[in-house]
Amino acid sequence: MRHAWPVRVVLMLPLWLLGACGQERPADSYDPAHDYFSFANTREFTTRHLKLDLEVDFAASELRGSVVLHLHRIAPAARTVVLDSRGLVIGSVQLLQPGGDALELAYQLGASDPVKGEPLVINLPDDFAPTGEFRLRINYHTGPNASALMWLPAELTAGGAHPFMFTQSQSIHARSWVPLQDTPGMRVTYEAIIHTPPQLLAVMSADNDPLAGVPGAERNGDYHFSMPQPIPSYLLALAVGNLFFAPLGPDTGVYAEPEVLPAAAWEFADTQNMLDAAEATYGTYRWGRYDLLILPPSFPFGGMENPRLSFITPSLLAGDRSLVSVIAHELAHSWSGNLVSNKTWRDIWLNEGTTSYVEARLMEVLYGKERSDEERLLSYQDLQESLATVPGEMQALAPVLSHGDPDGGQGTLHYSKGELFLENLEALFGREVFDAYLAGYFEHFAMQSISSEQFLDYIDARLLQQHPGIYTRKQVEEWLYQPGIPTSALVPTSPSLDSAAAAARNWSSGELPSSALPFHDWSPQATVYFIKALPPDLSTGQLTGLDELLGLSQSRNAEIARTWFTQVAARRHLPAYEAMRAYLGRYGRTRLIEPVYAALAANGQDLEWARNTFNELRDTYHPLTVAKIEHLFAPK
Repeated sequence: MRHAWPVRVVLMLPLWLLGACGQERPADSYDPAHDYFSFANTREFTTRHLKLDLEVDFAASELRGSVVLHLHRIAPAARTVVLDSRGLVIGSVQLLQPGGDALELAYQLGASDPVKGEPLVINLPDDFAPTGEFRLRINYHTGPNASALMWLPAELTAGGAHPFMFTQSQSIHARSWVPLQDTPGMRVTYEAIIHTPPQLLAVMSADNDPLAGVPGAERNGDYHFSMPQPIPSYLLALAVGNLFFAPLGPDTGVYAEPEVLPAAAWEFADTQNMLDAAEATYGTYRWGRYDLLILPPSFPFGGMENPRLSFITPSLLAGDRSLVSVIAHELAHSWSGNLVSNKTWRDIWLNEGTTSYVEARLMEVLYGKERSDEERLLSYQDLQESLATVPGEMQALAPVLSHGDPDGGQGTLHYSKGELFLENLEALFGREVFDAYLAGYFEHFAMQSISSEQFLDYIDARLLQQHPGIYTRKQVEEWLYQPGIPTSALVPTSPSLDSAAAAARNWSSGELPSSALPFHDWSPQATVYFIKALPPDLSTGQLTGLDELLGLSQSRNAEIARTWFTQVAARRHLPAYEAMRAYLGRYGRTRLIEPVYAALAANGQDLEWARNTFNELRDTYHPLTVAKIEHLFAPK
């Protein structure tokens, strides 16, 4: 949820900064290489390195300490550093001198923007003339409603005995726990010292020590981290809790609360095989270890690709390894997203679309083509649903994006449309050629943040022109800049899902008795497709019988439950409402609960029931999830 915080009044700010606060630029002046969601003056100063020293205070629900920014001045005459912040309480800003002295600097916090937060404007001395790098230390603490931070009391954790805290920096939430240049176009290395209660373990998107998570290892509450590879700010991540570690392979493992750890280690046992398969196709994994962190249910996403340590929802613990495509997705980000990042949030498809494509390839290697084709078709179905709801101006892979909120606008369209685009290229050029192209792309742009236009120039030179007569630059541009899907697009198919859809039609019409439904032979993906294919006019008796037959209301598979309860809400199938209420209290992942609330709000009778249920449960949800669902109840 967005909050307004008290800020210091600014008497004078640079004119360019005043113009950027809350103003929409005319379309004819749109600059696709400019990040419209950052105040930072990155054309005058760049950050090379961060050094954090933070205390995790559970009693106050705040992070408190300092950050040292290693900056480089690009513009010789520049005397004002502008950073991004949101709700931070700044104690002081100091220029660190080579001899160790600290010079106090004047600073101001600008007026608050509901999306971007507040600019932190730091005035350098008039005689400031550094050669090379200089350092600023900012002493601060986070505000009570920091949008990146989730503070969980012990009762909302698996063990019930210790509190838990985790961050979620994407898209522009790193600025709510660190004052910095919060734009994906700026990549930095970092180090950190984190102070916690002595019984808890801290982990970060950095060089975690697995031995610190082994049962019996001594803990003293002081943890040191280093991230030597440069990363964008949205990949800064920290979690603190009663965490322990289990290995999955020589380079992989999982952290979780002890009550969850055995199930997680079993569910994600194929992680090392995924890593090996990705390296064999797309080049060397450059991040050292690849570990997973299983978070409490309030984590708002399926996963977050924080380098070296993907944050993962416990909703994937289905007990049958049917939802591990999310692990493949987060691992794939080690190439598409972490190694090669989006330059601005308008270019996020470069991360998510490419990653969705690589995810499907990894699933095919490990689990076979039938399962991978099922998931490809479900992704295409998601794309069709997105095209029905996403405004036309946001349907391009690289839309004009100069205002609004980077967390919204496209839904999941950039995932599924980007995946379909790359699948089409693979089909046209052949897998061998396209694999070589994509591996070269990752190598060429490694550790860089790029724009859609850089991608376009590269693919034109390294694929289209190398293999003339197959596809044109203009055809690629149609995917990047036009709404919808090109008419020439190849659509994925899945015979097993087609059979499930036919079974839904035949069962609904009475041609196929319940006893003949081959659901024991179905994958969870086929069950999802079956539910979606049910006609709208089923009776309560038919739905009740189907629920009893398939155990839908009690399913451990979160995707099956999501699909079923969305139908329950849309159809007002009242016998399943008690189970649906329990489901909404069990998960905090936005993807799982938002569609159910949306169906309740839209069915014509349950808006108030949905609002009351949400208000009862909102404290168990992450602020990002709360913000998404609150929109459903806003006056139209």
